[in-house]
Amino acid sequence: MDYLIDYWWVLLIGIILFSGLFTVNQGTIAVITRLGKYIGVRRPGLQFKIPLLDQVYRRVSIQNRSVELEFQAVTADQANVYFKSMLLYSVLNQEEEAIKNVAFKFISDKDLMQALVRTVEGSIRAFVATKRQAEILSLRNEIVEYVKDQIDHTLEQWGYHLQDLQINDITFDEAILTSMSKVVASNNLKAAAENEGQALLITKTKAAEAEGNAIKIAAEAERQAAQLRGQGVALFREEVAKGMSQAAEQMKQANLDTNVILFSMWTEAIKNFAEYGKGNVIFLDGSSEGMEKTMRQIMAMQQMGDHKP
Repeated sequence: MDYLIDYWWVLLIGIILFSGLFTVNQGTIAVITRLGKYIGVRRPGLQFKIPLLDQVYRRVSIQNRSVELEFQAVTADQANVYFKSMLLYSVLNQEEEAIKNVAFKFISDKDLMQALVRTVEGSIRAFVATKRQAEILSLRNEIVEYVKDQIDHTLEQWGYHLQDLQINDITFDEAILTSMSKVVASNNLKAAAENEGQALLITKTKAAEAEGNAIKIAAEAERQAAQLRGQGVALFREEVAKGMSQAAEQMKQANLDTNVILFSMWTEAIKNFAEYGKGNVIFLDGSSEGMEKTMRQIMAMQQMGDHKP
């Protein structure tokens, strides 16, 4: 007990030194001031500060932070647009200068948040004011890029960086939404009518092409059939002529009258008419005078053929 009384000052110094120890959590950086003046930062882990002189002025989070925004803007054609968006931001980097700006630019996080939100809203309103309401819905990405370009430099001076701006919802007044729906419906009806007309035109065009091709095919088939019929008739006549020539030559060698051939042709023709006439009426002079007249005509034609060179 006497030992503690004699060395009380050692115990007091130990307590004072121990009070200078402190820890910095992961994801934060401590800003240290001495008698109110900035002297540096302390990283995560066990750290030391001079007791009674130094103090942890602020612990700066280096993690990403987000905030939801809801605000209104007016387009160039005086239409009200309502935005719901999410803002993602973080400390610019872990360098001492950036941490110093974060710690001393604003009194509190509340003031930072107010300035950040108003800056983003002002940038979006400035962009929307140059566009018509019909263009806004298709310009989400352009709005985000515009805001980043406009406020990145300002945020860097505060020690922050805008990570992302997500526009979750864009709405208009009820009257505008109704008119936009009517425009979309009328455009859809117009497109449907145009598509139907195009389909009908294509159908009729294809039908006309098919009909034309069918006519061409039928004409070509008729031409080929006529050609084949002509070739068949010519071949038939050629074979008949050959047969008659051979028969006439044989009859001459047998000293027979070649008129018998003509008579045979006449009777065969009458027989063929009777068998294959299929009800068609053919008038022939069957008298002996008629047959004799026909025979003379056939013989005259034969003689004319014989005298041809």
